[in-house]
Amino acid sequence: MIFESSKMKEDKTLDPLNVYTLLILSVATSIDALAVGLSLSALNVAIIAPAVLIGIITFLFSFAGVYIGKRVGHLFESKIELAGGLILIGIGIKILTEHLA
Repeated sequence: MIFESSKMKEDKTLDPLNVYTLLILSVATSIDALAVGLSLSALNVAIIAPAVLIGIITFLFSFAGVYIGKRVGHLFESKIELAGGLILIGIGIKILTEHLA
């Protein structure tokens, strides 16, 4: 993400509706959902309440992200992508240090 944020805008030609892009994103989402499902199964939790709660929170955050992005996204552009990359690196370092300590 950090590398992509430094590229010129004309270089970004990712088509979000491309079949291969959708396939890769759907596999990543399915792996994430599988991990959550297995975790809930291991905890012997009834699935309906967490599923409804996860659905509502996902909808609200997605809606807010699209709304805010449409309103103020042009002000930040590549800075947000850089911030996202730095946040992911920070999360990775935190997880690594927790497991090594």
